[in-house]
Amino acid sequence: MFIQTEPTPNPEVLKFLPGREVMGEGTRDFRDAEAAAASPLAVELFAIEGVERVFFGPDFLTVGKDAERDWSHVKAPILAAIMDHFTSGQPLFASEGDDQAGGHDEGVYEGETAQIVAEIKDLLDTRIRPAVAQDGGDILFSRFDDKTGVVYLNMRGACSGCPSSSATLKAGVENMLKHYVPEVTAVEQTL
Repeated sequence: MFIQTEPTPNPEVLKFLPGREVMGEGTRDFRDAEAAAASPLAVELFAIEGVERVFFGPDFLTVGKDAERDWSHVKAPILAAIMDHFTSGQPLFASEGDDQAGGHDEGVYEGETAQIVAEIKDLLDTRIRPAVAQDGGDILFSRFDDKTGVVYLNMRGACSGCPSSSATLKAGVENMLKHYVPEVTAVEQTL
């Protein structure tokens, strides 16, 4: 098994491509070891000293480390854990139901607001999320405030905490959403 690695815009996060499906569809973000309990692979990765975050994408995973650690010390144990997991045949999640794909918030909107939210989600899914996945992350719709026109988005994976994420959010995502959906006045990040 050959696992490729790619840098991401976030210097504390590496993208790992195992050459096979990871989640298939959807994504899953583990922000700490407690959340990782749902996945044997995530548990193994958090057991490596310095690992602070794990994110599963369709065919990749990203691992975030603390700033004090150098990748030259952390990368090899991460590669070993990924290889061991995929060659063992273990499931990605400990039990069914733990593999929640983590998609857009499904809040209820009515009338014209529902149409605006549908347009926002469509733009995110067709134009923005594929580009963000190239960098090892994901961006999900959280909510839309129809009174102010503000769209709230949740950045995950390599994008979460990335130094360039606010520039991406404002210069890229906000401009695109404002262009195609005139009701959008601003984009903000949620945690």
